[in-house]
Amino acid sequence: MKRRVVITGIGVINPMGHDVETMWSRLKEGDSGVGRTTIFDASRFPTQISAEVRDWDVDKIGEDPEAWKFRGRHSKFAAGAATQAVESSGILDSSLDPTRFGIYLGSGEGNQDFFSFTRMMAAALEGDKLNIAEFTRAGLETLNPITELEQEPNMPSGHLASMFNAQGPSANCLTACAASSQAVGEASEIIRRGDADVMLSGGAHSMIHPFGVTGFNLLTALSTSNDEPERASRPFDRLRDGFVLGEGAGMVILEELERAKARGAHIYGEVSGYGSTADAFRITDIHPQGRGAIGCMRMAIADAGLNPADIGYVNAHGTSTAVNDRVETVACREVFGERAMQTPVSSTKSMMGHLIAAAGVTEMIVCLMAIRDSVLPPTINYENPDPDCDLDYIPNESREQRLTAALNNSFGFGGQNISLVVSEFNR
Repeated sequence: MKRRVVITGIGVINPMGHDVETMWSRLKEGDSGVGRTTIFDASRFPTQISAEVRDWDVDKIGEDPEAWKFRGRHSKFAAGAATQAVESSGILDSSLDPTRFGIYLGSGEGNQDFFSFTRMMAAALEGDKLNIAEFTRAGLETLNPITELEQEPNMPSGHLASMFNAQGPSANCLTACAASSQAVGEASEIIRRGDADVMLSGGAHSMIHPFGVTGFNLLTALSTSNDEPERASRPFDRLRDGFVLGEGAGMVILEELERAKARGAHIYGEVSGYGSTADAFRITDIHPQGRGAIGCMRMAIADAGLNPADIGYVNAHGTSTAVNDRVETVACREVFGERAMQTPVSSTKSMMGHLIAAAGVTEMIVCLMAIRDSVLPPTINYENPDPDCDLDYIPNESREQRLTAALNNSFGFGGQNISLVVSEFNR
């Protein structure tokens, strides 16, 4: 019998709040964290809006800002969310063997050093040619080695291992928007097979920078509804025109059930199911029949030992792009069959934007809160029904409803699909 994995600590830093309860309160009210971009001057970009984390730095968790001065924005968010998760779990006060405490993150790359790079290019361009020697000289004068190192996606996991003396298995995956959900799934498998007793898992990311926005604008993936930022993210709505970039971190403490019970830990819920598939189709397109999404949802539900009828809520990937929302609807119809219209689905990206690598774990924490409080968060800005998106998307207002299991979908760019089932803890 495989070992059971429960969640004993949670933490978030994101546009909706700097802690789980603040985030959850705002989500239930249908608030929006989207506004004009201030991190850089986006006035000449097609997209000038984003969902930023505002008024937060590492001094809020007792870290020395000077020591973190050149560390990545995503690393700082990771430290904040992880500190909350570790403290809420009480895990460090439980005679924990550090070699049985691991880390598995789905964190993205760090700050892209756009401005240093442009200064180097300006110094080295000679007409239509690039003077490599001058480019190198300018780089040696301009670049900060710590800042450049912080672009590596493994850096948050390294910082957290040092902060919490986690000497067990350590890994980071970057499977685009599915990353932190995959990290939670794989961390759970590590505990299930006995290679660790406790794992700190989740993800952190910020792509609100010129390179990130330029790339997504070239893909025509971002909303350009700049005049009404709060209404720009509108998953499943007929007038949706792309997603809104968000940023932040979400972290959880995963623990083997018997250990958690023995120390009297508070248990937020259980990671009962995990499914992982690839579309094996195209880099820029989801499979039109949703075969990867269907496969991972079915896999996660079966892994949890449940039937589709047992799922009381689906937190959709729901990006607010034309193709994703249509195909996810097709996939949900196939998985839930006759009960598809009775299975509530919502996208909290309508409020907090798309946190990219950090999205999945954050939305899993939302599922835990929905189970705890018997409240389903809404899809805001759902005003114009789309005949291709015809499920119950919990439009605009949260809903009271008892549930014991929720499904969280994360479908990454490139066709990487993860579904997680979290369940009410049943002793």
